[in-house]
Amino acid sequence: MTGKILVVDDEIHIRELIAFNLQKVGYSVIEAGDGNDALRLARTEKPELIVLDLMLPGIDGLDVCRTLKGSRETAAIPVIMVTAKNEEIDKIIGLELGADDYITKPFSPREMVARVKAVLRRSQKETFHGGELVIGPLRLNFGRYEAFLGQEKMELTPKEYELLKLFVTNVGKVYTREQLLEKVWGYEYFGDTRTVDVHVRHLRAKMESCRQVAEAIETVRGVGYRFSDF
Repeated sequence: MTGKILVVDDEIHIRELIAFNLQKVGYSVIEAGDGNDALRLARTEKPELIVLDLMLPGIDGLDVCRTLKGSRETAAIPVIMVTAKNEEIDKIIGLELGADDYITKPFSPREMVARVKAVLRRSQKETFHGGELVIGPLRLNFGRYEAFLGQEKMELTPKEYELLKLFVTNVGKVYTREQLLEKVWGYEYFGDTRTVDVHVRHLRAKMESCRQVAEAIETVRGVGYRFSDF
């Protein structure tokens, strides 16, 4: 396994813990202890992913994420936000700014490594637009706008199909309801976010013949939804 990961945290023992466990599975790791260093290393080292703590001296993690995602040079670098706070608003703001995932302290090293692998795997898939995508018994044909569960064609509405397509091409990525409205319904849609909940419920019901797939659409409490590996 290869790949350069930038770990940003002002607590050196946290950086060393993350770095040690990522290096154990083959990643190379560079470290930063504050926001300024993080921005400098992101531009000069071009890491494949950034693990970014929310609470940093000087420029905090949210501002670092905002700057990274606002620059053409660094916008494509996936970011996992790390927070010790319990407030859901911090997670939501991080996701709205473009963070690809978040993890709350205290976390297990195994969970951190799994999140890094999932985000990197997902970021590589996001460039795929044509042909077919197969995940277990679920198959989407993007050219024909068709979805199959096993041998059975799923009868989906256009919005249900677009929602499912977004989920399966971004496995593991957490989306807020507002982000889903924007990406599936478009900027012009000003409806209630409960529309998303209704469509997710319908999607799960239509995949109930394979509970493994139906349950892969996970509710992230206080945030939104993600499609998990299965």
